[in-house]
Amino acid sequence: MDLIKETAPGMYVKSLQIGNNFIEDTTNGFFMNANDQVKMACDLISSDPQLKDGYNAMGFSQGGQFLRAVAQRCPVPKMLNLISFGGQHQGVYGLPHCFYPQHKWCNYLRILLNRGAYWSWVQKQFVQAEYWHDPLDEEKYRQNSIFLADINNERYLNTSYRENLYALSNLVLVKFEGDSMVQPSESEWFGFYTPGQAVNITNLEDSKIYTEDLLGLQAMDKEQRLKFLSVPGDHLEFTDDWFIEKIVKVYLM
Repeated sequence: MDLIKETAPGMYVKSLQIGNNFIEDTTNGFFMNANDQVKMACDLISSDPQLKDGYNAMGFSQGGQFLRAVAQRCPVPKMLNLISFGGQHQGVYGLPHCFYPQHKWCNYLRILLNRGAYWSWVQKQFVQAEYWHDPLDEEKYRQNSIFLADINNERYLNTSYRENLYALSNLVLVKFEGDSMVQPSESEWFGFYTPGQAVNITNLEDSKIYTEDLLGLQAMDKEQRLKFLSVPGDHLEFTDDWFIEKIVKVYLM
């Protein structure tokens, strides 16, 4: 926040705190239903008179897909640009810092997680389970994911989701080239494992979300309003200079 204020003096900057204090905000990032977090964020934004004429939004890590849900579900006040830093827009199917996802232990642990990730009580109480995406059982994912499958329009087509996301001036997706937190890291650009296996990747342009334009991304891409940026380094690692030149001066000023 300080870096933005230094670069753009006078700019109003609001940090969304999901809870009454820092500890609650951190805890809620793991244990508060993502849908409730999005609702709280919508309320915080709509109740702030400084944002009534529109605002730009930046989401870091899972905040990227959470703020995308805000754009899709809460179009007033209008979100102008959404910048997602390392967001898991197609979910995850792997463990943080599992450098070799095909290693037998990485594979074993994610199979164990799969057994409980889609249980109803786990979905409602563990945030990371709400964007756990099993490419080996896409139908189970679509039926039981209470957050990601919904905001990705994978269960049924919510046309308001598509219209509201399309209304953005720009959707900026920042991917970290050495990301060891997000498996697969291509999820940060809406890519994911090709259904039926967990080795090969299907890029956004070849996915159903794009070819059937479930979220308006194809239309945005053709209008050059869907931006793909990549940064060397691990999850959320970027320099102040890069942030100022590529983000603040381009999308926030």
